[in-house]
Amino acid sequence: MSSIKTLKNFLAITRHKSVAAAAREIGLTAAAAGQQLQQLEKEIGLELFDRTKRSLTLNAYGRSLIEPIQEIVARYEALRSNFKSNLSGTIVLGALVSTLMGAFGKTLNEIKHNYPELEIKLIAGLSSNFLDQLIEGTLDAAIVTESPYALPQSLQWTELYKEPMILIYPNMPPGKKKDPKNLSLDPPFIRFERNTWTGHLVDQAIKSNKLSIQDGMELNSVEAIIELVRQGLGYSIVPQLANIAWSNDRQLRIQELPGKTIFRKVGLLERKKHLRQNVTQVIKQHFLSGTTKN
Repeated sequence: MSSIKTLKNFLAITRHKSVAAAAREIGLTAAAAGQQLQQLEKEIGLELFDRTKRSLTLNAYGRSLIEPIQEIVARYEALRSNFKSNLSGTIVLGALVSTLMGAFGKTLNEIKHNYPELEIKLIAGLSSNFLDQLIEGTLDAAIVTESPYALPQSLQWTELYKEPMILIYPNMPPGKKKDPKNLSLDPPFIRFERNTWTGHLVDQAIKSNKLSIQDGMELNSVEAIIELVRQGLGYSIVPQLANIAWSNDRQLRIQELPGKTIFRKVGLLERKKHLRQNVTQVIKQHFLSGTTKN
């Protein structure tokens, strides 16, 4: 019968879509991780991945096993936590990199401090990607922006905090002012990728405030956009991240939107029923109790 380590190896491979990457996460050699996967498939009597020379793709049999195997692993880890007052075990959490620079970063640090036996595995990516991974069951939950689209009935989203969308410019010489309503003569606008959830908010901010802009580059990273603006390559509209000392940044100047303020709402996206709800409840309670200032 497969060990818990073998089952954890399978779950890691489904997340990373790579035996080598999964092996690094769980502390095995790639060869050992591959052997464990082959042993699991031999015991079950089915191939769980479609293989080519360059790729490893979870097939229908493999997808059907994710949730049962997650339940086995979670119940095993619960055997320890049942005898302890603190949370323990593992939660696999998707998070936008920008949320780690925002209010959630501080929360994550405090939760790790309060529950040292809880292992949080973070997967970085985009909100839309996390949606697919939650539906597949490869993530327990994700910290994402509010979806501009209706969510599947199996999922729920809880708002944790919100950040105003702001204009950011390279720092200008003293006395030189900008008219935020007429930006067409400025350096190019650096836009967050349009087909992302944050990209929809940027479009909403432009339209609601009737801004005249000159498009330049398009990226899917808030951090990269901020750095390009620092270098004087353009200006942008981004969420005002909580853990950036905006007022102390000599290379940036920030400005509120000239009319209607648009907020990026950040929340916890999870399946309505999953086995790590004790952990996600702690995350939600941390914000809802007012522990973290917006």
